[in-house]
Amino acid sequence: MPSVAVDYARQNHPRFLDELKTLLRIPSVSTLPEHKADVLKAATWLGEQLKRIGLENVEVIKTAGHPLVYGDWLHAAGKPTCLCYGHYDVQPPDPLDEWESPPFEPAERNGNLYARGAVDDKGQMFIHIKALESLFKAHGGKLPINVRVILEGEEEVGGEQIEKFVHERGDRLKADFALVSDTELFAPDLPTLCVGLRGMIYTEIEARGAKTDLHSGMYGGAAPNPFVALAQVIAQLKDASGHILIPGFYDAVKAPSQDELETWRHLPFDEEHYRLSEIGSTRLTGEPGYSVLERTWARPTLDVHGMPGGFTGAGAKTVIPAKAVAKVSMRLVPDMDPHKAFAQYKSYVESLTPPGITLDVRLIHCGDPIIIGTNNPYIQAATRALKQVWKKDTVFVRSGGSIPIVGDFERHLKIPSVMMGFGLPDDNLHAPNEKFHLANFYRGIESVISFFEELGK
Repeated sequence: MPSVAVDYARQNHPRFLDELKTLLRIPSVSTLPEHKADVLKAATWLGEQLKRIGLENVEVIKTAGHPLVYGDWLHAAGKPTCLCYGHYDVQPPDPLDEWESPPFEPAERNGNLYARGAVDDKGQMFIHIKALESLFKAHGGKLPINVRVILEGEEEVGGEQIEKFVHERGDRLKADFALVSDTELFAPDLPTLCVGLRGMIYTEIEARGAKTDLHSGMYGGAAPNPFVALAQVIAQLKDASGHILIPGFYDAVKAPSQDELETWRHLPFDEEHYRLSEIGSTRLTGEPGYSVLERTWARPTLDVHGMPGGFTGAGAKTVIPAKAVAKVSMRLVPDMDPHKAFAQYKSYVESLTPPGITLDVRLIHCGDPIIIGTNNPYIQAATRALKQVWKKDTVFVRSGGSIPIVGDFERHLKIPSVMMGFGLPDDNLHAPNEKFHLANFYRGIESVISFFEELGK
């Protein structure tokens, strides 16, 4: 029989959805300076929501970048304290012409809500807020456990300010565990807890040649070309099968246990469906000898994201650019250390410097890989709560992605994270037509309600 809090949530589905749409209409794109005011607007709106539902000590905290939003309720004596984390910033919506409806005008189609940030992470972060509202209403203005909420506006650009806050002001975030809803279900209708994340190193390689841009007719054949140099360097970072060639890069890689590998083999995963529906390519690539799940969850990778520089406008301009940049990242797995891995990468890249070229290898940001034990009491309570809502046993998976804050919580606050996400593999994170399945939004609220009530027994 549903709890009073779940009943309240169900009765308020239309209002909850309308409020989420209001938040999604704010184009809080953290990476673009022209949206700085929009990011602040989203933070201010969320602070007002936290006050309205009953949280105390609510504050929009100024930082050197975008603001943090904080609130708490700490009156459940003898009960655990949860740190609810989410981010309200979003990726740029480009390319705009591929959206079926405007990215910042939420649209409902086929049981889904389409908008930038719908699932990453406004919709999932809002699940926490609506679950807390429902619990306050059902429990006479009280919560079954203690709660702190911290929301950030820079997750999509590295999370530098929240990392600084966690490191310097960890006393304000003291808790027993963190709840993070920024992951996905392994398959529709299959309750999922993510217990592993890959770490990340994001870098730039800047190649410089001549002191200024040059005419390729007059100087081609004598002047070094930074783009060609970058192409030569990048071509030597991996072999044809996807094996990374950086010396020592794989030395610290810890393989999954045989039990974990066996669990992955029994997950409902169809490689051909994955290729067609999620990748959309003629074939899958990667290291031979590993399954797709191993390659995306438990093996390090290296990818190139862009090479800005030179002439990219319409028509022709025969220029040899003075400099060019390549944006390169690596995903890391346990037990790789991001700073050691970057040092190996930097040394190797510099050893490949072509004649006449100067290379500057820069670290933009990094994060640790994380593994969370499934036998802690918060993970166990989460599995019981999810079964109440979904009527199925929870599966434990890893993610190929990175959530640096989870490492920060473990390193600075010494607390584990429960990564209880409700997205779907085809939700188009960071892509046009991002969506959130509305049934998962509503069941996510019920799952968090059940989780907190389970912990409050």
